[in-house]
Amino acid sequence: MGISTYCMHQLLFLACLVCCLTSGLFTTYGTITPQSPQVEIGKNFTATCVLYETAESTADDIFWTCNGKVPEELYTKINDSAVSVTIKITPDTCKWLICNKQPRYVNQTPAIHGIMLTKGYPPEKPNNLSCMAVQSGQKISPILNCSWEPGTRDELLKTNYTLHTSSDCFKTLSNSSQKSIGYINMETFPSYCELKIWVEVANSLGKVQSETLTVGDANYLVKTNPPLNVHIYSENNFPRSLLVKWRRPIEKHFFRLKYNIRFCAVGSEDWSEVPPNDTESDVDSFRLQHLKPYTEYVVQVRCMHSIGLGYWSDWSANATWWTPEDKPSSQPDLWRVVIPSQGKSERRVQVMCKDPVESNGRIRNYSIKIQDGGRKTVLVNRSETESRKIIPLYQFVLPDDGEALIELDACNSRGMSPRASLTIPKFTHEPPSVKSLSWFTKEGRLWVEWVPHRGKARDVTEYILEWVSVSDGALDWQRERKNGTNKSLAYIRGNLEKFKRYSISVYPMYSGKTGKPWTEPAFLDQKAPMVGPVVNVSRCGKNDAELRWMEIPLDKQQGFITNYTIFYTMGKQEQSITVSADTYSYTLKHLTSGSKYVVRVMASTVAGDTFGPEYTFNTLEYAPGEIEGIVVLVCLAFLFLVVSLVVTCILKMERIKKKIWPPVPDPSNSTIANWSPDFPSKADPVSKENALGDVSVVEVDVFDGRSLCEEDKAGLPLKKDKYLSEEHSSGIGGSSCMSSPRQSVSDSDEGGDSGQTTASTVQYSSVVASSGYKGQTPQPCSSQAQTPSFARSESTQPLLESEEQPEGQEGSGQPHLRHPRNAYFRRLPGGSSDDDDNNSGDPGDLNQLEMEDQGLTLLQFSPLEEGSQQTTPTEEGQTPDGQLDPIPSYLPQLRGYRPQ
Repeated sequence: MGISTYCMHQLLFLACLVCCLTSGLFTTYGTITPQSPQVEIGKNFTATCVLYETAESTADDIFWTCNGKVPEELYTKINDSAVSVTIKITPDTCKWLICNKQPRYVNQTPAIHGIMLTKGYPPEKPNNLSCMAVQSGQKISPILNCSWEPGTRDELLKTNYTLHTSSDCFKTLSNSSQKSIGYINMETFPSYCELKIWVEVANSLGKVQSETLTVGDANYLVKTNPPLNVHIYSENNFPRSLLVKWRRPIEKHFFRLKYNIRFCAVGSEDWSEVPPNDTESDVDSFRLQHLKPYTEYVVQVRCMHSIGLGYWSDWSANATWWTPEDKPSSQPDLWRVVIPSQGKSERRVQVMCKDPVESNGRIRNYSIKIQDGGRKTVLVNRSETESRKIIPLYQFVLPDDGEALIELDACNSRGMSPRASLTIPKFTHEPPSVKSLSWFTKEGRLWVEWVPHRGKARDVTEYILEWVSVSDGALDWQRERKNGTNKSLAYIRGNLEKFKRYSISVYPMYSGKTGKPWTEPAFLDQKAPMVGPVVNVSRCGKNDAELRWMEIPLDKQQGFITNYTIFYTMGKQEQSITVSADTYSYTLKHLTSGSKYVVRVMASTVAGDTFGPEYTFNTLEYAPGEIEGIVVLVCLAFLFLVVSLVVTCILKMERIKKKIWPPVPDPSNSTIANWSPDFPSKADPVSKENALGDVSVVEVDVFDGRSLCEEDKAGLPLKKDKYLSEEHSSGIGGSSCMSSPRQSVSDSDEGGDSGQTTASTVQYSSVVASSGYKGQTPQPCSSQAQTPSFARSESTQPLLESEEQPEGQEGSGQPHLRHPRNAYFRRLPGGSSDDDDNNSGDPGDLNQLEMEDQGLTLLQFSPLEEGSQQTTPTEEGQTPDGQLDPIPSYLPQLRGYRPQ
């Protein structure tokens, strides 16, 4: 413990004691001896408490406290007023030891007296004392500087160090020192005098002294300055030696010196020292030998007392110089680069080299010879610092089936180097490569390991380790010797850059002939790529999109790409896909149509990841060709419908024609008269051109009872019901004569209006029989048997308005002969339209019934009166001989004929 801490504790104790005395709370009843002692840690300490008479107590009332009550077994009773205690001092022992008595009153203080324990250790002996006197100017300094090793313990107490020296030349000198160093000023350095030097260490617990250093001559303690004016000289006749000269730092009358010389080539860290025996004499020059020609060297010199006692001076300042040139003693480093020609059976060869390792001078030119050609000289113009750079020499073309031998000599100012040769074999006869190649990094170096080829390992003389920067194509190589092991290991001695990609190749050399290379990419160190992939969408569909990105430039990869990760986001939902490092396109599938996506690609190396820029695209609402497909399908459907309609119309033309234009019988072309074999038709005196003019129309209600006989009246209701439920038809003799409905008026008819056309759409079909059918004309009923006669007309010609409603009927006074919608007509034998007007009201005429406009048609037959005679010229239906012609009866039918 230091003196300051000790004093502080003492003052604190005294202050407390004064306070207690002035306050009347503490009264002195005794004392402790010794007072505030310094105690040694690890030893026992005994203190004695003596009571005063005023204490009114005995030794039996005394007890000790030290961070608590001290056990009574440590007490020793000396007499009735004195008690001692013995405790062992440790680093944890309390600082205050107090003597107490049993109090007799409640407010009485038990403490009698207390002491503060100052703990510590005694001083330790110093070791390894040494002293030195340095040179000051041309003399030795009188100040002696010494140093030693103090004890390792913490003393805890105030300790004093004193340096002492004595000599026969002067009295003993002393000087207070620091803990480990000190000095003594001797006023004059005692050269050739004996000196004794020691160190004394003391504290309150004891004193100790170091071993005495005895020096027979004080000059043995001197350290001189380094040699002065160190210079180097070269001689042309001695290219492998340098002469070093210097000047001694102190005069010889003080003492003799010996020297030490060391040297190395500039840039090297391996120093070489001249053997000490060669420089023991007190000299001022020395010749360095067995140096390398044309090499710059650094030389340093130091000195000390020739006896070898004392101290070496510091090394002198660097002195540098070049050794003279000599002819090269090693071959130039010859190499080549072979580049195959595209589409040609030849190779382009670039020959290059580096200066010989032992060039022994500056290379001025190279002499190169290829195969049987002449020698060519290549001049070299460069600075001294570029001596080991690659020099391109010559370029030529070599056929694949050709072999070339290259010879190279290097020349400097003193001569020519040994010849280097290199053979480029035929393309198909290259020796095999190594078996395998691998690399790794360690301590900032790139190590390459390869396994030789088993069958050719004995023929290999050396290996060429080549590395090429992929980004800029910079090339370099180094030669490695063959070893007898199964594996070869070497590190690249060139300057490789971190995060830069290199192609490493190993070429086995078979007596100057190059073998096939084994090449691997490598990095000295890797980190995350400098930039990320730039992605774009080459094709975008409805539910998919094809992404493409370019490979990151090699000089920005900064490591091997291990994989790519594609991140694509729609809204807040992000998905990712990882692909291999050799993938540069990918198709995203199962996308949502008509949606916006944000995509980016991340490139990864073993050292980190880098994202590329984001790219936004929208998927299509419809797939390519989908709209066109819909349009094509609609068009095809429409075309199919049109074609189907056209084909249907063609196949069903007749039926459609009949539906639109129902067939209308043509009375003028009727052949019904030929149907009755028993009643042959008579010659009609009227010409065919006037046939249509002999038609008389009578309007009769088909269900008018006045025009029917009693038998017809009885069957009329049944016929009416029958005809209302069936289509109209007509049959004769069990045969059905069918006539399809057809429109009788076309758009091409001229001179007719729509009303006339509608009124003229009438079908004509007349069957006349003498028996088996009921009459259709309003004649008196007759039971006379009549011979059947048949006639039929298939005319399609529409009726004329005059035929539908003759003028004579319009003014007729017989209302039962007129019907607003149904017209009946008959042909008059040889009559004209005028006759029709005159005879329209003849009750003997043959009339026909017309059905109602509901579409119901009632087919009836009109019997002919065979025996009737024409009595008057106006009598209808009579011929000049008094016979009645067969009068056809026409009845309109809408839907053909049904059997009657």
